[in-house]
Amino acid sequence: MSGLVDRAEHWPILSHEVQAVGRVCSFIEDEVRLPDGSTMRRQWVTHPGAVAIMALDERQRVAVVHQYRHPVGARLVEPPAGLLDVADEDPLAAARRELAEEAMLSADDWRVLVDPYTSPGGLQESIRVYLARGLHQVPRPENFVVEAEEIDMGISWKALDELVEDVYAGRIHNPSMIYGTLALALAIAQDRLDSLRPADAPWPARDNQAARDAEIGELG
Repeated sequence: MSGLVDRAEHWPILSHEVQAVGRVCSFIEDEVRLPDGSTMRRQWVTHPGAVAIMALDERQRVAVVHQYRHPVGARLVEPPAGLLDVADEDPLAAARRELAEEAMLSADDWRVLVDPYTSPGGLQESIRVYLARGLHQVPRPENFVVEAEEIDMGISWKALDELVEDVYAGRIHNPSMIYGTLALALAIAQDRLDSLRPADAPWPARDNQAARDAEIGELG
């Protein structure tokens, strides 16, 4: 196995300016010292992180939602997903909650498919994409309020093979849907579903984000 993999690396931050604060994200500009001693300025967006769920039934269909996304002006086919914006909520607990809220499903078996950064050149977001199997219909949680885009959100089942074709044909654009679809199809082809990482596997990207946030916090 090659030793060339992602690793945490924190270049010194000389200045840190919060230029705008939003409900979920903030817009940041940092001055950073490079290894050769020169400096650069970079603008980036904070993000609390997220989870997404590839819910696979015994017929190899995946539960998907179709939801309007205002920034891109499109209704996208997506896996159930949500922000990690509840204080101290475990990512797996968040995934279970989102699956019940958006797809009205629970699952007996949970695994980790992939842990991508969605746009690391300018966005802090890391997302964990789970595989959920052994599905059961459940009611939405009593305290869940359907609002905003979710009022008009559809829920359906789509064959995994069809999702793969849609990805390659350019008919699906949500990154979690693309990552999850291709990772799941490959895991099935390689007969490795049962050897995927456990649902509570370490999440180095998220740990690194917490450590980096702590360093930035010390800058005042």
